[in-house]
Amino acid sequence: MRSTLPTAFFRQAAARPRPPVSFTARRFASTSSENAQKKAQDALGVAQKNAEKLWENAKKVLGPLGERAGTLLGSYRQPVIYNAQVARELVKQIYIAERLQPPSSMATVTDAYSTLWGRAKSPAYWRGILVNGEWVKVGVYAAEAYGIFKIGEILGRRSLVGYNLH
Repeated sequence: MRSTLPTAFFRQAAARPRPPVSFTARRFASTSSENAQKKAQDALGVAQKNAEKLWENAKKVLGPLGERAGTLLGSYRQPVIYNAQVARELVKQIYIAERLQPPSSMATVTDAYSTLWGRAKSPAYWRGILVNGEWVKVGVYAAEAYGIFKIGEILGRRSLVGYNLH
């Protein structure tokens, strides 16, 4: 296939003189590096204090079980707490971005579960979804739920297939 542009066009474009480009480094930071380092150290100190407070609260709530968990974690305690705090902040960001909110009343929750239970018990509902093809969507939701629980089981056993007997 031939190009619609003549080769002379490309030769002229390549031969055109280009203005010199200056590559000067620009600093976009609004503060000096010493000030930024001090702020980072302060933030780290606050995060560590918060982690220790969280750990102390968990030990108070869990009592002897919390103490035992702390000794079992050993040096992993700090990374576990840090990762829990990161996960909490991530969930908080998603909660705000998606404008999620908890149910406004217990009646809302009760109504939702009673509808699910009523449909699960009703043979007419199951016949209806077979006729209109809705069974595919229900099957996909069931497979997703099963997959989530299966992943939890795999993680809990620490084994992909079967149980480790060794």
